Amino acid sequence: MTATTPDSLTTLIDRFDPAAFDAPGGTVRIRLAVTGDGSWDAIVGGRRARIEPAVERIEPDALLRADERTWRAVARELSGGMDAFRAGRLSVRRNLHLGVGFLAATSDATGPGRLTFGRSRTRIGSISLIEAGVGDPVLALHGLGATKASFLPTIAALAPSRRVIAADLPGFGESAKPLGASYDAAFFARGVTALLDALELDRVDLIGNSMGGRVALEVGFRAPDRVRRLALLCPSLAWLRERRWATFVRLLRPELGLIQATPQRAIEGVVRRLVPGATDGWTAAGVDEFLRSYLTARGRAAFYAAARQIYLEEPHGPNGFWPRLEELAPESLFIWGREDKVVPIAFARHVERALPSARHVELDCGHVPQLERPAEAHAAIERFLSEAPRRKRRASRAASKALTG
Repeated sequence: MTATTPDSLTTLIDRFDPAAFDAPGGTVRIRLAVTGDGSWDAIVGGRRARIEPAVERIEPDALLRADERTWRAVARELSGGMDAFRAGRLSVRRNLHLGVGFLAATSDATGPGRLTFGRSRTRIGSISLIEAGVGDPVLALHGLGATKASFLPTIAALAPSRRVIAADLPGFGESAKPLGASYDAAFFARGVTALLDALELDRVDLIGNSMGGRVALEVGFRAPDRVRRLALLCPSLAWLRERRWATFVRLLRPELGLIQATPQRAIEGVVRRLVPGATDGWTAAGVDEFLRSYLTARGRAAFYAAARQIYLEEPHGPNGFWPRLEELAPESLFIWGREDKVVPIAFARHVERALPSARHVELDCGHVPQLERPAEAHAAIERFLSEAPRRKRRASRAASKALTG
């Protein structure tokens, strides 16, 4: 091992751009490990960054690891860090917001549309963002327990032709986590429109995965004038089967999440056993993201509240989900995973019945198409968003009744 800081790491520190980086807690420690050759810590605070030998007894906020050859490529090539990360040659653990943010801030990219991490102050609190690209705006919304980082492949795929923004929904990731919020679809939809107002965006395309898909639909229901098109990846939908635990779940209070009765190590062990491949690549990073939020009191309360609302959503009746879906105005694309165990593909036939105008794509994947089948998922999204608007739109059921008397 050498005590001399590698030239590649010094190069990264020298070109650190604070405008592309966001450190919610102030000064942060990002460990840069060179396989077989030691570790150094990038200390980032305010608008400055410095590097020093790693202090092993101090836990870093984020850990980046690669071999010497990869670090040299990261320092040499404009997009080397993100390319190495996406290819799996460079791993980012503990905190993707800080780790990938560091790669973005040291890429030496300065032009419009470069990858940046930041936050927007809205009327419901601070919303954390990743953004890249120039063009028509697209806003991506993550699933339950996930963060905006689950859309990093989507940003890379769509940014060459669009302005792509991925947000941490309130209660998740680096965004505000208000206590006592309902964390239902209506609450999240208000958060999305507040973000659009803060960003001065009149109208956007929305992409949503899982719970984020349900939130995108809610924005389409409540503010169709703010939405051009909806691309929905395995969206959470109201259950049609009997919810045998509904009475019990209604009695549970999400505020119980403020108390962590189970030891952290036990929670980590359960999650990593339940998620296959939780020690490698994107899956491992995703588990880190979930645990980072869940192991905080406010993060647990938000998670429990959102999960409770998903389970209890009414499928039928005047304000039920499925009758509302029949009246959805924005054009929509549904992408389904044939192996999805969370939102089974059988839901597709119910969507087809309620919303005949919707487009559908089936992929050989599970619940997160943008990570599991990125090429196919993003090609389908790009085609859909690029299509000319349909000349004839399906008349809503209410309008049909009015015309026929």
